[in-house]
Amino acid sequence: MGRLETIPEAIRRHAREKGGELAYWTPRRTWTFAQLEDAARRIALGLASLGIGAGERVACLTKSTADCVALVLGANKIGAVCMPVNWRLASSEVEYILANGEAKFLLLDKVFSTAEKKIKIESLVTEQFASWYGSFRPIAKEHEPNPDETALQLYSSGTTGLPKGVELTHGNLMAGMMDAVPAAIGYHGAPDVMLNALPAYHIAGVGVALLTASRGGMSVLYPDFDPAQVIAAIAEHRITHSFLVPAMIQFMLQVPGADKADYSSLKGISYGASPISEKVLVEAMRTFKCDFMQVYGLTETTGAVTCLPPEDHDPEGPKKRLLRSAGKPIAGVELRVVDPGTGRDCAEGEVGEVWIRSAQNMKGYWRNPKATENAFSARAADGMGWFHSGDAGYLREGYVYMHDRIKDMIVSGGENIYPAEVENVLMQHPAVADGAVIGVPDEQWGEAVKACVVLKRNLQVDARQIIDFMRERIAHYKCPKSVDFLDSIPRNPTGKILKRVLREPYWKGRDRRVN
Repeated sequence: MGRLETIPEAIRRHAREKGGELAYWTPRRTWTFAQLEDAARRIALGLASLGIGAGERVACLTKSTADCVALVLGANKIGAVCMPVNWRLASSEVEYILANGEAKFLLLDKVFSTAEKKIKIESLVTEQFASWYGSFRPIAKEHEPNPDETALQLYSSGTTGLPKGVELTHGNLMAGMMDAVPAAIGYHGAPDVMLNALPAYHIAGVGVALLTASRGGMSVLYPDFDPAQVIAAIAEHRITHSFLVPAMIQFMLQVPGADKADYSSLKGISYGASPISEKVLVEAMRTFKCDFMQVYGLTETTGAVTCLPPEDHDPEGPKKRLLRSAGKPIAGVELRVVDPGTGRDCAEGEVGEVWIRSAQNMKGYWRNPKATENAFSARAADGMGWFHSGDAGYLREGYVYMHDRIKDMIVSGGENIYPAEVENVLMQHPAVADGAVIGVPDEQWGEAVKACVVLKRNLQVDARQIIDFMRERIAHYKCPKSVDFLDSIPRNPTGKILKRVLREPYWKGRDRRVN
């Protein structure tokens, strides 16, 4: 069997064979495969003219995923690496990432141009990008990457410290975006159309955009997520597939008239990145009337490594229990659940840390060998090893059930309580629109469970009613002892609940007595 294509090679082939077909639609412009390839070749020469060479980093701070992809491909054509940066970060955090990656060039949207004044590197606003690279000829001789070379560098969220640069190789992307993930979610390229409203700095944003182009399909790309706009786009662009985080699904269901919109083109919705409540999932299945696939993965695993397929989404049948599962490992992925204290494999149904072995596992953390070493066990010379996800879960009949990050676990009176399990019950209350569960200090038990609740419009309940509702459905020790009513639950751009923000007022000046 010959060597698999890299993503740049696949897009070059599509430009040659189907150059006039659309790769991307965006609100500003459309990109054919020929235009995407031509832009990447001109960007390559433009970057080379700035003295940028193999192994060096370029960065982007943009909401335009198509421009980000063009920069990724252009950088790859000279052996350089693109670093998409989270535009929601504070300027000091952006400066840290650019310095850490030693970026030699920054592409940024005009709205973020205040950052440009503080950053002493070559920069260009996105609004002038096309005219800039258009002034260069297409590069004549391209760098031909090998699978072990870094293709993309994304930064971890930094929730437990400074962000780390996750190095993803051409081989990582080939294993995930060109092979296992498309098969798992049922995306086969043209004529399938993917809707992508996730940010380019996230693995599901830039990754899914690379996936569709490498498979010869089209993506409809939006710079921001607007639930009403996304619903309208499904009918307008005859969307067949989308990847959504649970919060997006929840917001779409709350749009007036969402249940009456035209979803006839939809084939499948993939969802993941954070837990989903059964109530939201069942309502979404009833509303969108298409296949649903739950996926689980991390930036460090180049995205999805497990999938719960449509046939296991059975809310009224014998497989109902599987709705809480993230499915089974996709092709080429092995998975274990390990006791983080002893390193032993957990028994069936026992909660531990999820470990992953796959060709999708990252090369490592950029210039951080200690963090890389700590993230893996039994790593072989070929780079394969068990990646420690930091996520808590358990295995049952080959399916993995996710709880939370290990650090979000609540320890109350010696009992381990996983917020996602409690949140699933909380969301079943008819007055609850959104909710989260955290651990707060308790002199007797160490930690006590607190529910943070956003009520549905025009509905009122008190804390006692919510607590009593939950005590009827799960063990009392898992139930909240108190309830806070909020206007909104803080989330990051991809919908993950910011537990540290919710916990902070209660733990100020204290050390948490959990992992």
